[in-house]
Amino acid sequence: MNTKIRNIAIIAHVDHGKTTLLDQLLRQSGTFEKHEEKIDRIMDSNELEKERGITILSKHTSIKWNKYHINIIDTPGHADFGGEVERILSMVDSVLLVVDAFEGPMPQTRYVTKKSFLYNIKPIIIINKMDRSTIRPDWVINQIFDLFVNLSANDEQLDFPIIYTSALLGKSGSNPNKMKNNMIPLLNAIIEYTPKPKITKKNFLQMQISQLDFNNYFGIIGIGKIQQGQLQVNQIVSVLRNKKKIYTGKINNILKFYGLKQKKIKKAVAGDIISITGLNNLEISDTICNPESLNPLPNLKIDNPTVNMLFCVNQSPFCGQEGKYVTSRQILERLKKETIRNISLKVNETKDSNIFSVSGRGELHLSILLEQLRRENFELEVSRPKVILKKKNNILTEPFELVLLNINKKNQGQLIKKLGELRGDIQNLTNSEQDRIQIECILSSRSLIGFRSEFMNLTSGEGTFFSSISHYGPIQKHQFGQRKNGVLISKNTGTAVSFSISNLQNRGKMFIKHGEKVYEGQIVGIHNRSNDLTVNCLTGKKLTNMRASGTDEAINLITPIKITLEYALNFVNDDELVEITPKSIRFRKIHLKESDRKKAKKK
Repeated sequence: MNTKIRNIAIIAHVDHGKTTLLDQLLRQSGTFEKHEEKIDRIMDSNELEKERGITILSKHTSIKWNKYHINIIDTPGHADFGGEVERILSMVDSVLLVVDAFEGPMPQTRYVTKKSFLYNIKPIIIINKMDRSTIRPDWVINQIFDLFVNLSANDEQLDFPIIYTSALLGKSGSNPNKMKNNMIPLLNAIIEYTPKPKITKKNFLQMQISQLDFNNYFGIIGIGKIQQGQLQVNQIVSVLRNKKKIYTGKINNILKFYGLKQKKIKKAVAGDIISITGLNNLEISDTICNPESLNPLPNLKIDNPTVNMLFCVNQSPFCGQEGKYVTSRQILERLKKETIRNISLKVNETKDSNIFSVSGRGELHLSILLEQLRRENFELEVSRPKVILKKKNNILTEPFELVLLNINKKNQGQLIKKLGELRGDIQNLTNSEQDRIQIECILSSRSLIGFRSEFMNLTSGEGTFFSSISHYGPIQKHQFGQRKNGVLISKNTGTAVSFSISNLQNRGKMFIKHGEKVYEGQIVGIHNRSNDLTVNCLTGKKLTNMRASGTDEAINLITPIKITLEYALNFVNDDELVEITPKSIRFRKIHLKESDRKKAKKK
């Protein structure tokens, strides 16, 4: 066993400086090569992560420091990607909890920290952004202590070491007034306070698969920590699943993380986090062991999905005009490939071969997947997200979420009224900074579908919204989420013209602009009233050879509503679908013909 190994995970709330901190550790430990030194936010390698400023996928790196090999795993901060968190914590011996020196711990921090306590992991606290003028580190430390007490931390976990940092300036220190101009105090703290990997002295091999990857060259790649024994290239091993032997195979390659790359090695020992190839039938939680000593490890606990959507083959009249992959076979293959890496995602086929039931950890989890599919040239249609209900002791229950809202004081009245309508249970209301209020409340996941975009409108885009799953409780009888306004539906297929659009503007807000192609049954706007209205947006002004007296009125078109994926998923009702293509997001009725919609209503 190599005692010079340290395995840690790094967890933080969105925008608390975790990725910048990792950049500094990689730079100052000499891990970056010269051509890599100027790259910022290198761990947010995914295109969507860079755009949204959040970590979606867990990623591995490692640094060499004073002959120690420190494996660092970057974890997502959002509860919707909780499946990633579970697996990481099974591989590490400590967590770096990065907290903003002004804001303190947030709900997502709470979620991941709670998980780490279940694995009996002791955290190292990093108070980041110490270079700012508005800092209150003592208050933040008290908040962290209170949070740990609420999460039933043991005495050892409550006696946490604290390191103060400015990731932006590359400074760190155990004393906020005597910080050094480097990350050496932090690196030394990681080595001092992170326990050696927990390993038994038995020699037989035991390794658990915590993550899966795939590439065309190696096929399926299993990632995990060797719990005991050692592993060599070309070694024959057995794969155990649910305490049963599945098959015996040979290890083709062993890859170890060095900085941002993986390098082939011939032998790995207990405590190493490695990738293995050659075993094609692998699943999360599988145990790899010697064929002579079959000793399975307990399965990893993964939180179940809470939200379900239907992914359908695009059957609109414009199908195949903008995307490359449109068939049910292509969509199903891609979704099944996603479930290899994305363990919280569940995909089931339905009686209709063109419709798949997809369940995830939340709206954000599913919308990120849809955005990825768009960028990969897929076309599909999706239904309104629905919360997954469960029966406990013959009582129907639904998921509830802990929601933290940070708003301007002037919006307080409107928002509290809205929370009352959503049957929210306000737990705490505190003044945070100048003229701002923080509201902590429990809301059902059903009531939150569609609330995020409404919240941004209520707060004029100045509010911040965080949520994480709290518990399952008895279902609320109140109905949530169905839109109050009806919609404007196109009567025919063709090209929309400004003359017709301007005449419809007094009926509601439009989604389309002049020259845009629309089809029969497509939703082109929001009606001012509660009923749906079928409209004609294709007819231009009638021209005659008679000269008009006076000049024609100029046509002024109001800018149409910009449709984002999150807005679309929150907007649609149960009888509508969102059509998603690489270039467009459209709304449509399930029944495109007006006569079919009337028949469906009568049923």
